[in-house]
Amino acid sequence: MRTLTLRAGLTDVFAGTICSVLSIAYCLSYAVLIFTGPLQPLLSYGIAVTFLSAAVGGSIVASRSSLPFAVAGPDSSTSVVIAALVASVVGRQIAAGSTELLEPTLIAMSLATALTGLSLCALGFTHAGRAIRFLPYPVIGGFLGATGWLMITGAIQVITDRRPGLANLGLFANSALAAKLAAAVAIAIALRVLLHRSKSPFVLPGVLLAAVVLTHVVLLAIGTPLAAAQANGWMFHPQPAAGLTLPWKFDALRSFPWGSLPALAADTVAVMFVTVSTLLLNTTGIEIATQSEANIERDLKVVGIANLCSAALGGYVSCTSLSRSVLVRSAGATGRLSGLTVAAILGAVLVADPSFLGYVPKYVLGGLLFYLGADLVDKWLIRSSRRLLPIEYLSLIAIAALIIYSGFVAGILIGIVIGCATFALSASRVKAIKFTFDGCEYRSSLDRGPLELALLSDHGRKIQGMTLQSYLFFGSANRLYQYVKTLLERQPDCHFLVFDFRLVTGLDSSATHSFGQIKQTAAGYGARIVLVNLNQELERAFRAARFITDDADDVVIASDLDRALESCEQEIIDRHQAEGGDERSLRTWLSEALGSTDHADRLAECCRRLEVDAGGIIARQGEDAASMHFILEGRVGIVVDMGDGRTMRVRSLGRHTTIGEMGLITRRPRSATILAETPSVLYELRAEAYETIKREQPALSQALLGYVVAVMAERLSFANRVVGVLQR
Repeated sequence: MRTLTLRAGLTDVFAGTICSVLSIAYCLSYAVLIFTGPLQPLLSYGIAVTFLSAAVGGSIVASRSSLPFAVAGPDSSTSVVIAALVASVVGRQIAAGSTELLEPTLIAMSLATALTGLSLCALGFTHAGRAIRFLPYPVIGGFLGATGWLMITGAIQVITDRRPGLANLGLFANSALAAKLAAAVAIAIALRVLLHRSKSPFVLPGVLLAAVVLTHVVLLAIGTPLAAAQANGWMFHPQPAAGLTLPWKFDALRSFPWGSLPALAADTVAVMFVTVSTLLLNTTGIEIATQSEANIERDLKVVGIANLCSAALGGYVSCTSLSRSVLVRSAGATGRLSGLTVAAILGAVLVADPSFLGYVPKYVLGGLLFYLGADLVDKWLIRSSRRLLPIEYLSLIAIAALIIYSGFVAGILIGIVIGCATFALSASRVKAIKFTFDGCEYRSSLDRGPLELALLSDHGRKIQGMTLQSYLFFGSANRLYQYVKTLLERQPDCHFLVFDFRLVTGLDSSATHSFGQIKQTAAGYGARIVLVNLNQELERAFRAARFITDDADDVVIASDLDRALESCEQEIIDRHQAEGGDERSLRTWLSEALGSTDHADRLAECCRRLEVDAGGIIARQGEDAASMHFILEGRVGIVVDMGDGRTMRVRSLGRHTTIGEMGLITRRPRSATILAETPSVLYELRAEAYETIKREQPALSQALLGYVVAVMAERLSFANRVVGVLQR
């Protein structure tokens, strides 16, 4: 056991050491991205702050993350928005004529980091972190694509000391600048090709180290001194040692331009939003890549605490890294020692002499930034076109353009509006009606006699129904109104409009207005509206709109579709049934069923009359099927025992129908209990009497079997019609 533990620990240290090389390269590139332009003379302090942030954030996340192999530090997306915040602070300081740039920059970064830490902790403690997943995909994609583009423009500024823009594009035609950019692009292409072909953790640091060595070999070959290369902008200038100090000094706080905080609020909110979304996206990516499961609420709190500690020491935002966490896991890491090793090595770099940067070509770190930015642009702005609908992709591109030219907050807010509008447009295309039916093809589960079935066949179209779906709002509800209006013009004798809300998730006020129009139109045709499967929220919305009132009967509410159809069918039957048509004798009914009065008389002689009160048991589930029953009057129900104390009614049978015929023929145990739902009169044909009929009266037996086949054929035909309706 101790040997296995030691081996696992050594593997974690090895994986962490490999990952630290990659982390050092990333930290250097992020430092030069943020401390560029007017802050370039302070680059040594930027490097120190970056490694401080990586060491503090990495150690806390490695110690407490729900993913034991997690590696944290400054990330590509968060560094871009931090760079935008720093550029705003520096620009305002220079515009105000101040030469103090470092301390205001550090205070602004630390404040944004502290607020980000607080927001992460709040989301973690309130279990609200996954709310970010409700953001439309084009908003997330546009934000990450714009981040990649801004990283590319930042790389160009690092390499050429000039910020690219429409006004100065001509400057980049200069052969010296073009050569530097070409060298950086070559680094980015090499990284792209080699990392695509190999998953080795040594590829990226190997490419960067080879480029540094090759540069110095070329300089020696052409006889160019290092100082000349630095002066020509190919190499970084040597940086003096920077002593880290806390930014929270009285003099620094007093001289900080607090009045500019409202103007910096947008960039600060962007830092918070980007960090939260990046953490959630990276965590999801780690879960998929490593087949692990993270506790997102715990990780939000851990990263929040890490950023609060980093802010207290003058650092900036850190986040769980997708690429570095997957790297250590691929190298065999399973425990927290891997992340702690990375943090320890990055902390050790803090004491290194920053003058080593004078030996690093700008295009190498710029090429790394080029690669990272181009990877984001390719993934989110180019390849996403294959996964999205055209309208969603166009909105993603529009959001990315807005972020690039108007800033993160404005772009994201407008992007959310665009995303909601796109969703509304897409949702409006979803049909509000899942399927339609009428009383001829879709009926209740109540079995009825031949005369009642004939009446429903003739007049069933006076019952028009539709099962609704999705969320009903202005677009879909108005199309529903147009459909109903056309339906009533086509079927002017409609008596009932049945709306099933079982699949409806909600509706807005414009939908209730459309139903008001439906109600008015139906009243003109004398049709009543039946609402089925209304939940409390939907009923409350209809009552608030005065669509449902207690003093009117033009709108009926039913608990389920089966009972609603049964009620409508009965009213249709009562309206069209001939006077005295409901008082047929057993002899008359059996004569019509068997095709012979003689057969009817003989069968009646073999049956026993039963009078059953409401609730009385006619046959029990599990008993031998020793009889069938002819229902002359009343109504019986078929109830299945679910086995856990619950029962379920599967169907009902009315007068002039039969029950138990298949059990009598197959002699299998009864699969359900038969009970009387109302006082009923039945005639029972026992198995012994049926056997006697088969032996002594073959003609009657054949007629009875033909009747059973006709009943089963009608039930099967009805089932086929129902299936046809459901498949529309």
